[in-house]
Amino acid sequence: MKNNIIIAGVPRAGKSNMSNKLSREFGYQHVSMDAVIGGIETVFPELGIKWWPCESDDIEVLRVASEKTTLIVKEMIDSGEYDEFEPGMVVDAVQILPEHFIAHLSEKNCEIVYLLTSDVTPQERFAIHRKHDTEKHYTFKFTDEQMSYHCNYVVERSKMLKEQCIKYGLQFFETARDREKAFEDCMQFLSDNRKK
Repeated sequence: MKNNIIIAGVPRAGKSNMSNKLSREFGYQHVSMDAVIGGIETVFPELGIKWWPCESDDIEVLRVASEKTTLIVKEMIDSGEYDEFEPGMVVDAVQILPEHFIAHLSEKNCEIVYLLTSDVTPQERFAIHRKHDTEKHYTFKFTDEQMSYHCNYVVERSKMLKEQCIKYGLQFFETARDREKAFEDCMQFLSDNRKK
């Protein structure tokens, strides 16, 4: 069993919720890369690392952010800081593409699962957001136009991530239609891996 877990995927797919569940149930230290990357983006904008690189449809913007974020996680694992804890850390991150996990982290002491919403249309995703948004969600104050753009982006990126997960043999879970069942399945998958 690997000591660290990465919960990756698209915005609002449940990465933080899943990470918090793992932290509570198994004792992982929860690290929110969204918060870390947000701080880096604010303090060091010249690095080109973005918390949520979707202000551009350019896939290269996402790839740059993904590779840099993946290398930050690699350095965290390589530091040995989390080796003394059993288990180690659970990292939630919107910025790690499967191709960069395979290139930089697949041989490290970590595993990854992706939370996606590729099984809904952008219009369905829009309705889900509006139904479940609360003031604590960053999308709460989005206009309909902003929300529409966001939902199109999330569904398209989910499809791209799903293709890469299949290509590289990485585990993913669809969370749009039945989030609680997806969380249960993800917990079961990770629990089973802990026993290996």
